[in-house]
Amino acid sequence: MSPDDLKALVRTVPDFPARGVQFRDVTTLIAHGEGFAAAVEHLAERARAAGAEVIAGMEARGFIFGAAVAVRLGIGFVPVRKPGKLPVATIGIDYALEYGSDRLEIDPGAIAPGQNVVIVDDLIATGGTALAAAELLRGAGAQVEHALFVIDLRELSGAAKLRAAGVAVEALMDFAGK
Repeated sequence: MSPDDLKALVRTVPDFPARGVQFRDVTTLIAHGEGFAAAVEHLAERARAAGAEVIAGMEARGFIFGAAVAVRLGIGFVPVRKPGKLPVATIGIDYALEYGSDRLEIDPGAIAPGQNVVIVDDLIATGGTALAAAELLRGAGAQVEHALFVIDLRELSGAAKLRAAGVAVEALMDFAGK
């Protein structure tokens, strides 16, 4: 299936979570076996081309796509978690959200110094979480030069922010609007 075919599988939910927002629901793509497999294959091809040695994905849908890509490539997966979810000593990063802040954590032993880590997630919007993940992974010694997404909400400029931080960004599809 082409990226255009996959785009047709993404459900749009109007006025969620707030009036005027067009929520792009990727769960309909995940639920479509052929579509999900094709999305993973497209992402895996791009991760392979980027020389991925490890895939990292952010909680929660980044786990779905990232782990599947890692399995497809036969490489490891590093979960980038919300605070307090890992049973070992972690390193973390606090980052700003539109209304407040959040934190991401990883097991620093999951990354070898200089390892080429490619970030995989379902969607890039404002870029805050992906930027924080890249900084955290770099702080653990990883080389993070690529991030792959199923969807880019281009008007929110998250991809541009990642590129400004030295991370090449690719998405299988993009949508206009919020």
